[in-house]
Amino acid sequence: MHLSEITHPNQLHGLSLRQLEDIARQIREKHLQTVAASGGHLGPGLGVVELTVALYQTLDLDRDKVVWDVGHQAYPHKLLTGRYKDFHTLRQKDGVAGYLKRCENKFDHFGAGHASTSISAALGMALARDAKGEDYKCVAIIGDGSLTGGMALEAINHAGHLPKTNLMVILNDNEMSISPNVGAISRYLNKVRLSDPVQFISDNLEEQFKNVPFFGESLTPEMERVKEGMKRLAVPKVGAVIEELGFKYFGPIDGHNLAELTTTLKHAHKVAGPVLVHVATVKGKGYALAEKDQVGYHAQNPFNLATGKAVPATKPKPPKYAKVFAHTLTQLAENNPKIVGITAAMATGTGLDKLQKKLPKQYIDVGIAEQHAVTLAAGLACEGMRPVAAIYSTFLQRAYDQLIHDVCIQKLPVFFCLDRAGIVGADGPTHQGMYDIAYLRCIPNIVVMAPKDEAELQQMVVTGVNYTEGAIAMRYPRGNGVGVPLMEEGWEPIEIGKAELLRSGDDVLLLGYGTMVYPAMQVAEILSEHGIEATVVNARFVKPLDEELILPLAKRIGKVVTLEEGCIMGGFGTAVTEALQDNDVYVPVKRLGVPDILVDHATPDESKASLGLTSPQMAETILNAFFKSKETAVVS
Repeated sequence: MHLSEITHPNQLHGLSLRQLEDIARQIREKHLQTVAASGGHLGPGLGVVELTVALYQTLDLDRDKVVWDVGHQAYPHKLLTGRYKDFHTLRQKDGVAGYLKRCENKFDHFGAGHASTSISAALGMALARDAKGEDYKCVAIIGDGSLTGGMALEAINHAGHLPKTNLMVILNDNEMSISPNVGAISRYLNKVRLSDPVQFISDNLEEQFKNVPFFGESLTPEMERVKEGMKRLAVPKVGAVIEELGFKYFGPIDGHNLAELTTTLKHAHKVAGPVLVHVATVKGKGYALAEKDQVGYHAQNPFNLATGKAVPATKPKPPKYAKVFAHTLTQLAENNPKIVGITAAMATGTGLDKLQKKLPKQYIDVGIAEQHAVTLAAGLACEGMRPVAAIYSTFLQRAYDQLIHDVCIQKLPVFFCLDRAGIVGADGPTHQGMYDIAYLRCIPNIVVMAPKDEAELQQMVVTGVNYTEGAIAMRYPRGNGVGVPLMEEGWEPIEIGKAELLRSGDDVLLLGYGTMVYPAMQVAEILSEHGIEATVVNARFVKPLDEELILPLAKRIGKVVTLEEGCIMGGFGTAVTEALQDNDVYVPVKRLGVPDILVDHATPDESKASLGLTSPQMAETILNAFFKSKETAVVS
């Protein structure tokens, strides 16, 4: 059977082991070809090919529910659930999403972009099933890295106290999340799966049975269970720990052995109550370069499949914001031993791997545990350290209570660096950094700022590490800077709450924040071609807002436009409108930003065009809003 013929996962039923292995081979080939051509997550999906095939061969997906943690490991799932013919559109506008989406496919039982959610969701489904008197299976697949998330441990604790609730948890133990896993849980799992007794028994037990008379080449189901029981005797600690938590334990088993997987899963499905199946896999399996460099090949831009090298850009690009941030912070940390960089399993994504390499004693990776990262930073700040928590905008949402309760209420000097703020592109709604302006500016005792370019980011890093009166946050985008010259030293902090006047004009006031400052300058140039002269201000700070500069300009000019790359509701434009109203400056305000919608996966340029946030589109919006008597033809 060819993979393209599979439109429903139940078509795996009845296939022979050889046929299943052939399907697995085709999945791996299609996965590699697609990601090499268009980019995407590479290693996670390659590591679960056999696991996905074996699991779906043992389930009835017309009834049973499967919840994948994170979702970027679910490319094989997508290929087995009717999306083969469209898989070439992966992560492209109007194409197949890079993560799971309930609205995309009926087999995407739960949407997932962040880690550690699968057990909670699957347990909820299982409890709903029981309440309705139904009997379908509920399975959660979670990586060992995701177990560092407190939510996963909370769900395990709950499920273990429900002995009559049938739930299967599959632990995909590949020793890796994105950055190398850290912490006691990861260390313990590695000790178990790599222990000599487990390796010896896994490699040799079946061969020993084959030499016993009457058994021959194949083991009976009874002897398979004996073999599994003997393997568990070799690792009594992990089995004991899991079973003390209320789960029946199976494993560890070879996650790339379809026969062993299928046999174990079939047996585990028959066990009542919560069950945990411990599966050992290799991230990037089947592509030697990805197996060797599991961090580098976690996700890739388009690359040459033969060499593994990225497709070269047509022209050199400016350095990425994350790189500039990490370089600047590392230089500052070399001269200030109190600076400590903190990441939640995103060392390479945030750039803090540079700090780790240069100053390992001033670097902390807490694993996938954003809540812990924030309160850990608060504790460091209590003792006079200068904690710098580098966390993606959407991931910081997971630690909102800690941000308020543990940092801001106590007025502790923690510097939050929010990477991936604004439109991020192909990762879609779960990763778009739309809400940080709104969710931060409403909290007391925090300064909120955003640089217009990579040079100003350097200044803001200095500002952040030197600010001691409370929390301070800086948002910056994914991707490359705008190409301005950088300074290697001698950076000066920016005065807190001080904006920057970039251009003067009498007809309209354009207030840009962060990544929208340069577009605001472009809008001003377009308006000038229509006889309209704009004043442009780089706000720099949304909290505190530079009312001393903005209010007189707004009152004199009489027309105000705010530009931001984030949600309009509660965002920068709202802050400006509130300031104007609170100070009795009643002038018309046009807010440009992201409306009350979810921004789907596409390139950032495609998303901005669909939102009306390109410079020509924004210029036309301003013309139509304030200058209808002027020329209002489509701006090109």
